Amino acid sequence: MSEEKKRVGAGFGVILEKDGKILMGLRHPDPDKADSAFRSSGEWCLPGGKLEWGESFEDGAVREVKEETDIDIKNPQVISVHNCKNEHAHFMTVGLITHEWQGEAKVTEPDEIVDWQWFGLKQLPEKIYFPSQEVIENYLQGKFYIERK
Repeated sequence: MSEEKKRVGAGFGVILEKDGKILMGLRHPDPDKADSAFRSSGEWCLPGGKLEWGESFEDGAVREVKEETDIDIKNPQVISVHNCKNEHAHFMTVGLITHEWQGEAKVTEPDEIVDWQWFGLKQLPEKIYFPSQEVIENYLQGKFYIERK
């Protein structure tokens, strides 16, 4: 990233939780297709995305989950905030959770996410997209914010 106009973006990850399991998608193995400012690929992530102009976190979560999975979520609640950054990007990531939805997960954007699966909170996959890992960690610890050095 060039030094001239670095900006912090805003995004979110959404936990769909039911019976101790959460929905996660496998990011495309090609970083150019995984659509990640963090240049992350081949990792499991929560549904989510970037906040659009004028959107609330809740409206953005509803929109992104629908776009990515074809699931209609209801009543998402903000549960955490994160300062996610690496050498490629810097995002404020908001974590949300919902226990209410309709539909089954479908691969609707195969150039970005190649599979959706349900994982037990105690049997999560090994390779997790780090912003999603932070949202999950906060949820499991019941903390809104965990400072990272």
